[in-house]
Amino acid sequence: MSETCIRQQLRIPIELAGLRLDQAAAQLFPDHSRARLQGWISDGQLTVNQRRMRPRDRVVGGEELSLDAVLEAQGDWQAQPIEFRVLFEDDDLLVIDKPAGLVVHPAAGNWEGTLLNGLLHRIPQLIQLPRAGIVHRLDKETSGLMVVAKSLRAHTSLVGQLQNRSMGRDYEAVAEGAMIAGGTVDRPIGRHPRQRTRMAVVATGKPAVTHYRLLHRFRHYSHLRLSLETGRTHQIRVHMAELHHPLVGDRDYGGRLRLPAGLAPALIEVIRAFPRQALHAKALRLTHPHSGETLQWEVPLPADMQQLLEQLAQHDAA
Repeated sequence: MSETCIRQQLRIPIELAGLRLDQAAAQLFPDHSRARLQGWISDGQLTVNQRRMRPRDRVVGGEELSLDAVLEAQGDWQAQPIEFRVLFEDDDLLVIDKPAGLVVHPAAGNWEGTLLNGLLHRIPQLIQLPRAGIVHRLDKETSGLMVVAKSLRAHTSLVGQLQNRSMGRDYEAVAEGAMIAGGTVDRPIGRHPRQRTRMAVVATGKPAVTHYRLLHRFRHYSHLRLSLETGRTHQIRVHMAELHHPLVGDRDYGGRLRLPAGLAPALIEVIRAFPRQALHAKALRLTHPHSGETLQWEVPLPADMQQLLEQLAQHDAA
């Protein structure tokens, strides 16, 4: 695939006098992240009055900024045909409904067959974006909505919306135990001190906030709607386990399977066989990077979670 070149020239307005060069550039080239601009300044691809400067150098206003940069491949991932359902696509965004079982990003043990490989097969130019445009992830066994950036402008905007918590992400889950009401979990999450592949609530972790409300209380289980303020790895799963209401099917955070006494045989079979954590990214809200329009999507629960809820309702009605 051919390289993409960016060539722009503009003058620094006097109102930005006194700012660091990278700060001024971030305001004048909003389609690009500050980190990327810093790299271009350091590499001499973004110059001031045709002279190379440092990101920390101050501007006085009136200088001419010249951007002459090349978008390079951000990884050596391979394109592969991977099935996923597309709900929306334009020049900036791709919104998909990820199936359970699909790994989002290549890593040790999963270098191929991931969503990223499939994205590159569908849109080869995504190789020029960080992580091929993936700005947030879902666990392998979590289904539902994800947004992918297709342009630098979109990537910068979506990362900003995640950082300032303006992007809305709502989930539905089935948890063990009959919960009485909703609430909020505000507990920091970091690496488990002994099991490094897992996360845990730890004092040294990063801030993590999960809001949850009860959609339906069954006799022994709870159907929940959850929203995230932060996006820590395994956040919902860790927080629900912290409340002693782990998600149905969560082998990592739920511990040994415990079945309440008196469950109907059909329900026992469904719960024992449930192949993953019962978690689905149900709704997504964001601001379009170009138009500024508020967009939102919602997708139904997948068949396995629908069947689980049906069995729980039948058991309670018996």
